[in-house]
Amino acid sequence: MPEILAKHMSQRKLRERRPALRTALSALALAALIAPAVSSEAIAVPSGQTVTFHDMIWGEPGPAGLTMRFRFIAPQIAGEIGYDEAEPDMAFLCESYALPRLSAQGPSVNQIIISLSDQPVPFGEMAPEVVQFFEAYRPEGTACIWEGF
Repeated sequence: MPEILAKHMSQRKLRERRPALRTALSALALAALIAPAVSSEAIAVPSGQTVTFHDMIWGEPGPAGLTMRFRFIAPQIAGEIGYDEAEPDMAFLCESYALPRLSAQGPSVNQIIISLSDQPVPFGEMAPEVVQFFEAYRPEGTACIWEGF
């Protein structure tokens, strides 16, 4: 009898921990998806500038609901590359880099924000000395639809 009670209690504890376990497993799955993306290798973009992946932010709410922010470092936007040349790069990064990294499981992403900075900036901090470009997109199938801020 004590063995049955012990087994029942361990099953009950497992059920109570399932939400936390699911959250942890989801985080691990997301980390596994983006792990190959975390690289200091240059990403080829239409303008030819040097762009590298910096990080991805998914825990901060956005104006359109679930928002994924993909942040890139692009040193040349501090002088050589202006917004008009960088804008097609951001659209390209959304479609070729961000979209393939979105999970088909779980809640759907309503907005993707692509940012280029000439140097790393901690998320949410003001850095007036750093050149930064941002664009917002709505994912639709294999396309990113521009949504101006």
